[in-house]
Amino acid sequence: MQINRRSFLQHTLTAAAVAGATWFEVPQLLAAKGGLSKAAQNSLKKYGGFPMGLQSYSLRAFGIDGKEGALQKMEDLGLHWVEFFGRHYPITPDKKKIAEMNAKLAKHDLHVSAHGVNGFGGNHEANEKIFRFAKQAGIRNISADPKPDSFDSLDKLVAKYDVRIAIHNHGPSARFDKIDDALKAVKGHDKRIGFCADLGHYIRSSEDPVEVIHKLGDRLYGIHLKDFAEQKKSTHGVILGKGHLDVVAVFKALKKVKFPADGALSLEYEENAANPIADIKQCLAIAAAGAQKALKG
Repeated sequence: MQINRRSFLQHTLTAAAVAGATWFEVPQLLAAKGGLSKAAQNSLKKYGGFPMGLQSYSLRAFGIDGKEGALQKMEDLGLHWVEFFGRHYPITPDKKKIAEMNAKLAKHDLHVSAHGVNGFGGNHEANEKIFRFAKQAGIRNISADPKPDSFDSLDKLVAKYDVRIAIHNHGPSARFDKIDDALKAVKGHDKRIGFCADLGHYIRSSEDPVEVIHKLGDRLYGIHLKDFAEQKKSTHGVILGKGHLDVVAVFKALKKVKFPADGALSLEYEENAANPIADIKQCLAIAAAGAQKALKG
C-alpha cells in the first residue's frame, strides 16, 4: 500500500508541476487524496509548504541500513524527502534491487526527490543507463555535472524518459562556477535540462544565493541548502544563516520563482561527518523558521 501511495504521489506531483503548481499549492491536494502520510503532511507545514529533504552525502560516514544507518537517521530527523548520493543508492539496472530500496523507503516514510551528483559525457549509452535507473526508481531529478560534449545526448534522454537534469555548480575553478556559466550551458537546449543550485558553492564563488535563484528561475529544479563562512574558494561550512546565507530571503525567492512541486530541496551539511546530527538539527530548525517567515512575508 505504501509503495502504491509512493507511485500516486509521484504522478500527482508531476501532473501538478506540469500544470504550474508549486509546493504552496499541492499539500492540500495530496492530503485530500491520501498521497502523503500524516507525518509528511506535518513536515510540509513545518517548512512552510516546502518538501524539506536531505542530501544523503551529509550522512556519508554511515551505511544505509540499521539503527545507525542513514535511513533511520533521516526518519529520526523527521524528514520525508531525500536526495541520494551514489554510495547510499548505487545506480543499478536490477529491478529487484530497486524494489528492495522502495520497500526500505516505504518503511521509513521517505520519498526520493533526486539522485546525484552524477557525471555525464559523450557516451550516450553510459548516459542512458543513469536515466533508465532514474525512471525505474521513480526519480524525477538527476543532479549532474555534465561535460560539454554530453548535451546532445542529454537533450535526447530528457525527452525520452521525461527525467530532468539539474546541473550542479561545484564552486570556484569548476565548470559551472558562476551563474552565467550555467545559463550559457543550457541555452538552446531542452527545458528539462536545468539547475541544482548549491547555494554554498555559489557563496564560495562570490555569487549572491538569492540572485542565483531569481536568475535561474523556472529552470531551477534543485537546491542544496548550504552556508559557508567566507566568499572565497578555501573556507568552511557553517550552520545555516551563520555565514553569507539569508535563509528567509532564500525561501522568499523560491516562492517567487515558483519552485516546482516535484523539485528537490535538500539540506547539505558537509562538516563534522562522523557526528553531524546535532548540527543538522540546528540547520533544519533555522530552515523551518526561515520558511515560516517567508510564508508570511
